[in-house]
Amino acid sequence: MEIKPIAPSFAASPQIQPSDVTLAAEAGYKTIVCNRPDGEADDQPPASEIAEAARAAGVEFRFLPFKPGMISDDTLRAFEDVLKTCKGPVLAYCRTGTRSSTLWALARADMLSPDAILSATAQAGYDLSALRPRLEQRFGMDVQRAQPEGFDVLIVGGGAGGIATAASILKRRPHASVAIIEPREEHYYQPGWTLVGAGIFDKSQTVRRMGDVLPDGVKWIHGAVAGFLPDTNEVTLENGARYGYEVLVVSPGLKLAWEAVQGLPETLGKNGVTSNYRFDLAPYTYELTQQMRKGKALFTQPPMPIKCAGAPQKVMYLSSDYWLRTGVLKDIEVEFCNAGGVLFGVPDYVPALMEYVHKYNAQLSFFHNLIKVDGENKVATFEVTDGETRSTVEKEFDMMHVCPPQTGLDFIKASPLADAAGWVDVDQATLQHRKFPNVFGLGDGCSTPNAKTVAAVRKQAPVVAVNALAVLDGQELVAQYDGYGSCPLTVERGKIVLAEFGYGGKLLPSFPEWVIDGKKPSRRAWFLKERMLPPVYWQGMFRGREYLAAPHVSFKKIGTD
Repeated sequence: MEIKPIAPSFAASPQIQPSDVTLAAEAGYKTIVCNRPDGEADDQPPASEIAEAARAAGVEFRFLPFKPGMISDDTLRAFEDVLKTCKGPVLAYCRTGTRSSTLWALARADMLSPDAILSATAQAGYDLSALRPRLEQRFGMDVQRAQPEGFDVLIVGGGAGGIATAASILKRRPHASVAIIEPREEHYYQPGWTLVGAGIFDKSQTVRRMGDVLPDGVKWIHGAVAGFLPDTNEVTLENGARYGYEVLVVSPGLKLAWEAVQGLPETLGKNGVTSNYRFDLAPYTYELTQQMRKGKALFTQPPMPIKCAGAPQKVMYLSSDYWLRTGVLKDIEVEFCNAGGVLFGVPDYVPALMEYVHKYNAQLSFFHNLIKVDGENKVATFEVTDGETRSTVEKEFDMMHVCPPQTGLDFIKASPLADAAGWVDVDQATLQHRKFPNVFGLGDGCSTPNAKTVAAVRKQAPVVAVNALAVLDGQELVAQYDGYGSCPLTVERGKIVLAEFGYGGKLLPSFPEWVIDGKKPSRRAWFLKERMLPPVYWQGMFRGREYLAAPHVSFKKIGTD
């Protein structure tokens, strides 16, 4: 826990854990305020757990959640009431503490000068200088709106899509002004988490400092986006800062909605419940696999869309392979519960996968959607669809690997860039926004109907780079994305079925069959996954090296799909 005092009666903090409440009470804090909505991040404890810990510690708790940059008058009044009526000192928390400190600043702006407020928050480590116009306005000063700092290309998201796009742009135009908005300090190589969960990679191999992976020439704006103003070509941050752009690239990723399954957030990482979809939990997957000697192992997959649609079954194959090699598989009942109706969406790869389903004697349960987990009693509840009939069934387990439901991020859903489903609304070929021609989207958070994989991003980034530069130059779009995605299906340790396909399930192999036949398990494909793809990611994509990813360019005008 990192408590940051701002005033004698108030402090802000990044996300706290239930175990931190006792420490806060011992430090003298009498009231804890949560300014963060539940379900914003994978490792975020529900506010109810903090409230329960507060009651046990004799500390008052208030739940005043709001999304970044969206402080309503009602929220501000409720917070002012907390400061007036609750016992102090008060400790407020959100993801980083920025929202809480911003709320305090606005609540005190009618009695403290902007200089006093900004000095106090800066000493606590929160730069709210962009909030000055609002503070001056609330303090009764006459203010003028300053022009925001602007860039040729502004990129939202420091994940694979954002960084690869920046690298591809700068490869083509080294002197372009490019900035990436990203709040995280670390960057994760998520495709490696499957191998962490199998004991092949250490999780430290899948993380690097954000500042170390950004391409040279990119400005890192260390903050979180609060909203988009495409009519004025601006983006606002949760600390009140604004940035302008000629072209905007949006690659925010998606939301892992753990909270959509009742009881799941509370039991993740214990009671035999794990997931390779989290950096901190992938090692627990391998720990459970090693400990398992008999009993029931469940593996779940939610409704589409999800990122890396093969990952939920990859872990089943690798765990089963371990159990087979150690001689205990005969005593373990393996079941794959899939909310969908097929094992894999591209039929050409299913025969090879079914050979391993039979080899591991795994039961396939289709149209089974996980809706509840009772971790202490080790019981999972599924909604089962049979035609128009729906029912629920409970299954006991000793180990369960869960793939969470996945949706668009809240700040995207609430923006003018989103489609009805909450994804960045783009043309599936050009990746240009359907409404705003100087906005592009790529990666897991956009609306293209392709597999949400890093392999897809590797192909999308050069397309966005070429087309973004065309918009900057006032030219027609010339690059197209064919829907390429790849899913290296790890069917056993040392062998992979390398699924590569585009829109409509069209097979798009990168290699001739005599090199790698993707429809068959292959040691060469395993070598590619384990040894070749990580350096292609770190030293290739992020440095503008477009190995097997050069965009398809047409010199005819490209229409919308």
